[in-house]
Amino acid sequence: MADNKQQLTIWGRANSVNVQKVLWCLRELDLGYDRIDAGMQFGKNNEAPYLAMNPNGRVPTLIDGDFVLWESNSVMRYLCLAYGQNSSIYPQSPQARAAVDRWLDWTLSTLQPVDRPVFWALVRTAPEKRDMVQVQKDADAEAVQWRIVDAQVATRRYIEGDQFTIADIALGAFARRWFGVEGITKPKLSNLERWFAQISERPGFVKFIAPPMT
Repeated sequence: MADNKQQLTIWGRANSVNVQKVLWCLRELDLGYDRIDAGMQFGKNNEAPYLAMNPNGRVPTLIDGDFVLWESNSVMRYLCLAYGQNSSIYPQSPQARAAVDRWLDWTLSTLQPVDRPVFWALVRTAPEKRDMVQVQKDADAEAVQWRIVDAQVATRRYIEGDQFTIADIALGAFARRWFGVEGITKPKLSNLERWFAQISERPGFVKFIAPPMT
């Protein structure tokens, strides 16, 4: 593992999907780091010291020496640019990089908003308080987006071709939630399942994404 642990710190709880993406990226790049719990039951993210670093009040936040960065996909991009010059997870060519960036943007702008109500209802809401009719409607809306990904991987190994990239990390973290929730009807998406089974074998997924959802 790279000898840089003294300068990289991640603020954020390990069960946050956006923190998980960054931790997986760090593993792919073989980078050392410290992590400080923040958010939800750990607090800190609404306190003045944290807000001075990240006025958005969300996790994760990256500290790299004197440099502070928030927004998970921006953090992944930065880590690749700063420390992943020999890695293929963030392509060098403008077109290939733009294609990866497109999926990173889509994940947060389109996928996360439809994932959140399903995940929160089935993982973070007590069974007796769930409106399963509404949850199924939300799941149907999320399925529309997963069909897009299913079609994308029908003709390629990973999201953007034969190389694993941070687009697979961003989508894979949310796919874990989609495949992991129970009690709803989901369409059979065989291409998506094949891709998910493949990325599920990567050490970063096993360590940071696969643990039970909370």
